[in-house]
Amino acid sequence: MHRRFLEVRHRDRKSLRDGYSPAVRRFEIASIVVYCGVMAWAVWRLAPLAPRFPWLMASGFMLGFVLADFVSGVVHWLADTWGSPDVPVIGQALIRPFREHHVDQKEITRHDFIETNGNNCFISIAPAACGALVALDDAAGIFWATAIFSVTLWILFTNQFHKWSHMDAPPRWVVLLQRLNLVLPPDHHTVHHTAPYAKYYCITVGWLNEPLYRLRFFQTLEWLVTALTGLMPREDDIGARAAREVLEEAPPAAVPPEPRVAAEPEI
Repeated sequence: MHRRFLEVRHRDRKSLRDGYSPAVRRFEIASIVVYCGVMAWAVWRLAPLAPRFPWLMASGFMLGFVLADFVSGVVHWLADTWGSPDVPVIGQALIRPFREHHVDQKEITRHDFIETNGNNCFISIAPAACGALVALDDAAGIFWATAIFSVTLWILFTNQFHKWSHMDAPPRWVVLLQRLNLVLPPDHHTVHHTAPYAKYYCITVGWLNEPLYRLRFFQTLEWLVTALTGLMPREDDIGARAAREVLEEAPPAAVPPEPRVAAEPEI
C-alpha cells in the first residue's frame, strides 16, 4: 500500500477544540493540585535518604526517566489508537487532546500550563501514591520508591517536552537539550506525525521509539486486541477505510522510518 493514497479522515478541528470544556479545565486543575500534594509527600519521605544512598537513588532516578519514556509511549498509543473523544471524562480529558493534535499540531503550543500538563497529572496520581507508600526499610524499597517517583515526575514534564518539540522558536537552552537528545527532538518526533500516526509514540525523550518499532511492539499489541475483541485500531481517529488499510498491510521492515518532509494534507 502506498501511503500517499491513504484516505485519512479526521474529526472536525472545531468540534475537538470545543471539547475542552470548563468541566475539563476544572478536572485538570484538581488533578494538578492532588498530584503536587502526593509528590510533595514522596519528596518528604525520600529526601532525607539521599545523602546516605546517593548512587542507589541516582540509578533509580535514571531508570525512572527511561520508564517514563516507555509509559508515555503506551499512554500515547492507547489514546491515539483506541476509544473516542466522546467517552465521558477519559475521552474528553485524555483522548481528545491527542486526536486534536493530529488535526492541528501547533495547537499544543498555544496551551497554558494547566491544559498542557493537567491530564498527565491525573494519570500519575495513583502510581505516585503507590510509590509514596513503598516501605523504605531496605535497598530494594528505596530503589523502587525512587524509580516510581522519577517516572511520575518525568511523566509530568512529558507534555512540556512534547510542546517544545512543536514550537517554532523554543528557548535556546531547550534547543540545546533537544540536540543532546535529553528531551524530545523535533526532527525525531516528526516521524510520528506521518499518517496514519502509527509509530514513534514515546514523547518524553524518544529513546525507546526505534527499539519498540524494530520489535513491532505496538503493532503486536494491536493484532492481539483486534483478534480478541474485533475492534479496529485508529478507526475513530483516521476513519474506517484508512484504519482497515493499515490493519491489512504487511508488517513494516525493521529499519528506521524516514522523517516526514512535508505536512500531510488535511482531508
